[in-house]
Amino acid sequence: MRHLIQYQLLHSQSRTKLLSFHFSKLRPLYLSTVSKSSKPPQTKKTPKTTLKNQVETCSIPTLFQEITDILGVVNVTSERTPTGISVSERSNTGELVLIEESLPSGPGVCQNAQEKSALVEKEENLAVLDDTQMGKPIELDVSPVVREITKIVRAENALVSMEEQLDKSGLSFEPEIVEKVLKRCFRFPQLAFRFFNWVKLREGFCHTTETFNTMLSIAGEAKEYGLVENVLGEMEEKSCKKDTKTWTILISLYGKSKLIGKALEVFENMKKYGYEPDAAAYRMMIRALYNADKGDITLELYKEMVEKEMSIDLNLYKILLKCVAKSGDNAAVYLVADDMIRLSQVPEQEVYGYVLESFCISGKIREALELIRDLKKKDFPLDPHYFEILVKGLCRADRIADALEIVDIMKRRELVSGKVYEIIINGYLRKNDLYKALDLFKSMKESGYSPATSTCTDLMQRLFRSKKYQEGCDLYNDMREKGVELDIVAIMAMVAGHIRQNHISEAWKVFNAMEDKGIRPTWKSYSIFIKELIRIGKTDEIFKVLSKMQEVKVIIGDEIFHWVISCMERKGEMDNVEKVKKVQRMCKLHSKKGELSSNNALKGQESLVELDHNHSEPNRTDSHLVHQPLSKAYNEQDLEDVYSILSSSKDWCIIEEALERCAIKFTPELVVEILRKSTLHGKTALNFFSWVGKQVGYWHSSETYNMAIKISGCGKDFKNMRRLFYEMRRRGLTTPDTWAIMIMQYGRTGLTEIALSNFAEMKQEGFNPTASTYKYLIISLCAKKGRKVDEAIKIYPEMIHAGYTPDKELLETYFGCLCEVGKLSEARSCIDSLSKIGFTVPLSYSLYIRALCRAGRLEEALDVLDNVKVEKSTLDQYVYGSLIHGLLRKGKLDQALAKVDSMKEAGISPTVHVYTSFMVHYCKERQMDRALGIFAKMQKEGCQPTIVTYSAMIRGYMNMEKFVDAWNVFHHIRLNGPKPDFETYSMFIHCLCKVGRSEEAMQLLSEMRDSRIVPSTVNFRTVFYGLNREGKQDLAQIVLQQKSVLKSERKLFT
Repeated sequence: MRHLIQYQLLHSQSRTKLLSFHFSKLRPLYLSTVSKSSKPPQTKKTPKTTLKNQVETCSIPTLFQEITDILGVVNVTSERTPTGISVSERSNTGELVLIEESLPSGPGVCQNAQEKSALVEKEENLAVLDDTQMGKPIELDVSPVVREITKIVRAENALVSMEEQLDKSGLSFEPEIVEKVLKRCFRFPQLAFRFFNWVKLREGFCHTTETFNTMLSIAGEAKEYGLVENVLGEMEEKSCKKDTKTWTILISLYGKSKLIGKALEVFENMKKYGYEPDAAAYRMMIRALYNADKGDITLELYKEMVEKEMSIDLNLYKILLKCVAKSGDNAAVYLVADDMIRLSQVPEQEVYGYVLESFCISGKIREALELIRDLKKKDFPLDPHYFEILVKGLCRADRIADALEIVDIMKRRELVSGKVYEIIINGYLRKNDLYKALDLFKSMKESGYSPATSTCTDLMQRLFRSKKYQEGCDLYNDMREKGVELDIVAIMAMVAGHIRQNHISEAWKVFNAMEDKGIRPTWKSYSIFIKELIRIGKTDEIFKVLSKMQEVKVIIGDEIFHWVISCMERKGEMDNVEKVKKVQRMCKLHSKKGELSSNNALKGQESLVELDHNHSEPNRTDSHLVHQPLSKAYNEQDLEDVYSILSSSKDWCIIEEALERCAIKFTPELVVEILRKSTLHGKTALNFFSWVGKQVGYWHSSETYNMAIKISGCGKDFKNMRRLFYEMRRRGLTTPDTWAIMIMQYGRTGLTEIALSNFAEMKQEGFNPTASTYKYLIISLCAKKGRKVDEAIKIYPEMIHAGYTPDKELLETYFGCLCEVGKLSEARSCIDSLSKIGFTVPLSYSLYIRALCRAGRLEEALDVLDNVKVEKSTLDQYVYGSLIHGLLRKGKLDQALAKVDSMKEAGISPTVHVYTSFMVHYCKERQMDRALGIFAKMQKEGCQPTIVTYSAMIRGYMNMEKFVDAWNVFHHIRLNGPKPDFETYSMFIHCLCKVGRSEEAMQLLSEMRDSRIVPSTVNFRTVFYGLNREGKQDLAQIVLQQKSVLKSERKLFT
């Protein structure tokens, strides 16, 4: 377990002690395995000397001057040294990995480098795991039997279960056939596991190591770690021996998920149980440690590989060099370099290029300059490629001026290539110095060098973002005329540029022309198209893109649907929102079955194209995390049966017995719906969550955990909420939505410090905040309880910069908070920015004016309205209700009535908002006759009262001490609607207790629970104090008991 112990030491000791420990261990092996050092003698230093040089950073300019002097006189080799004996799997040795890490990429489109890196890593992983890794096509002898069984397993016939069809098939189920069927189901882990469980029950069948390995690969690819543990447990139970491939698969899946402790434990257990790790296992482990920045342990594993004389390919050497260079262990860098020359016989000139590259990537400019100097002192021929690498390193370190000095020397020796120009250009772009980048780009072309497509694309994007649309178009046209091969990234950059200028037809022409060039648009291309359309609010064009995606059978996915729905909600197109949600459910259903129905897709396309778009003012909509219905992968009757069991008793033992007797097949989708329906009975729901997680063949998903966490948070059971979160983290199931729910639950109770801490931790762990994360965090920070306005002001621009568009609920809350605390300049700044993300001018100002009115800043609201000159009539329609409400709050009845008359003259009828404002005013002034007159007028004109209207009537009657009338109104809405909400109940309880009728208020507490509304602590406290004031202490104690019972029913731990 020495590697595992060493990993634990990394977390318990200081960095200094750790480096010293590993450096001391390095020296004996260095002396024993390397006969002759390939590193120039001048750079061999003791640790003390190295430390001293690192401290003396002020000497770097002197060292750089020495390097420039060297370049001025040295004879540089103009051609590459012959490669010599090739190491295994080495290719493209002249290319530099640094380019993918140092060059900037535009937001959303320039991701070539990252995709290439990910592809290389995936190919290496697949090569190691052979055909058990489910990420690539598997060459199989596909027999009719395998094909027939696979068809049954993946059919998901709703009438006849998979198991029943297999029983009746009469087909043969040999282990070899089962293994091949499982491999064909690698994208459907749950179906694969069902088949895996079914076949093991057949008489005479036993799973083999190969079938277990395949199932582990499927589970690992799907990141279903609970399933992995189940399969491993079954292997132990059936006494099925693990082989080397089993251990390697486990190392791979844990390593790729950055569960380094788990991966190291598997690696050590592999040796413990007598299985010697092969080269593939070592490569997997080293790559995992490299990704986790554990250079010290990586070096230990590498030394073991050297001792065992294992084959090491060039990719692994490069990983090792970068890893140890980043850790600051220069001696280890040269140890690896010596082995490359001595053991793998890589030419020295090539090796030093990789060493220089590793220093530059790690930001070790001093070490890179020292290497160049020491090579010169050794009279070693310097390859021009070295200086190209050095230029890249200097640009990466923001030392472009120094890089230009080296380029000038290279020019005099005619060693400059087009690639060097591109490195400097991208260095300027990293510093946002577009003008210098364009000047150098012009000089590059005048010197006869053809720029690469990626460089042109980067410049195009920067031009479009700098509002230099025509210059960006000219650059794109110049690329076409010069015959530059346009890739999908360049084309989408041009599409985005056209859209931002509202040139939609030109964007479609460029987009559709891709297929003429033999380029098929990807999901990423469509997502960029939709994002840009959302930015300018073109919902009609968005529908065309969605239809196109369905037509060419590109899976749309929840992420795009979320963007589109949020955009439509913001624009008030609620009918279209519902239609898009139907298409979303249809797409989910098809995705679940693993196929797309062309008929339904066309039908969905027609429904999208024929939509009638309504650009009216947005209505308020509520967004709820994890409340989007999943596809119906469950039976409604099963849902009702389980809910009946859970609500049948408060004794969990009785409930558990009933659950054990039921024969329902639980799936994550069914469990999510059960939990959602049982939200008010938190303790029972969480007990059910725990019980179902222990059932054979079932494993929780991220969605079920998220729902359980939400239930815990709603019951303020933060202890259990954190426990579930840590359990999710151990199983690798946490998602951005998990963090969003945690942040929302802490924020809504006023624990904003903890919410902010969770937000920071979320980003530290590599999770990108979603739109929901930003929304609920900002709303929490703006609430009166736990308010932190300055933090909200910091996070709001971050949300916009991340590409998310705020919805109406968030904007109303944010503006309202800014206006309440007097930060009007920040509010105006936010208004000005809304037009850039698709909001119209009237809508933007209406949100601001409403917020001012609600904050009691009527004069400021009127001043803003007078100064807005654009689309004044539209703005008046949006805000006149808020202005009337503000005037009435100030007691200016005559001005409010005059405002109504002026709007009627303009053809605008009073809304329910206006009528309700007048009723609230009259009720407050104890003029119930006039309030009732307004109510009668509303009904006569067909204006439907809202719950706010009826609440105003109840409050008015209570103020007039007409208690019977107040109760009559309450009974009316409870029977006929609109149903009383939490605010109505709270208001009525407060009024009853205020006038000495607390016993009646006590009845409302019970009615709230019957209506599935949870009374708050304030509700209980109001009734408790009221009863005590009235001398009814016995009833007050009952209220306390009711509160305690409610708390115990909603918490797992009390």
